[in-house]
Amino acid sequence: MKRNKSWLIIIGSFLILGGAGLIGYDYYSNKLMDNEENKAIEEFYQVEEVEEIIEEPKQEEVKEEKQEEKINYIAVLKIPKIKLVRGLVDRNSYLNNVKYNVEILKDSASPEEQNGNVILAAHSGNARISYFRNLDKLVLGDDISLEYKSKIYKYKIVDIYLIDKTGTAEIIRNKNKNTLTLITCKHNTNKQIIIIAELQA
Repeated sequence: MKRNKSWLIIIGSFLILGGAGLIGYDYYSNKLMDNEENKAIEEFYQVEEVEEIIEEPKQEEVKEEKQEEKINYIAVLKIPKIKLVRGLVDRNSYLNNVKYNVEILKDSASPEEQNGNVILAAHSGNARISYFRNLDKLVLGDDISLEYKSKIYKYKIVDIYLIDKTGTAEIIRNKNKNTLTLITCKHNTNKQIIIIAELQA
């Protein structure tokens, strides 16, 4: 009987240690990813500053870059009300996917396109990649900005509506204005939230 108890204690200890190890590993992995993403945002701003100062780099100064996978942001999305600051990658990057980041959808325009619509999507929920988890806290009149190619595009929310989650999204907007559309799922429903923001002059 004592031997059985000893084995139960040993097995229980291993299970507790294994669980703690998994939690620790998950925390450590998330911390590393957070650090890498923060560094990428810092690099985005450094590149923006350099582009403003240097007009044409000399040919001999251009060095070949090593072929290594790293985060390279082309823009930064900011939503002050929900304290969201998130870098966006090129739409051709494998990281441009809701599994990893805020995704620039294929039908999206660039911010500088006349009367274009920038369309971004991300997960809601409680996972690390749920970057749009607080989108449902936004209201009409809230501010959003997008920093792209050394320019800050400032938007104001003009419409918020729900649609059924079918795999496609009907975007209702003023096609005579530059807009930013944010899309995510509504918690515990089969609905999606669509947020339309218009560029401010």
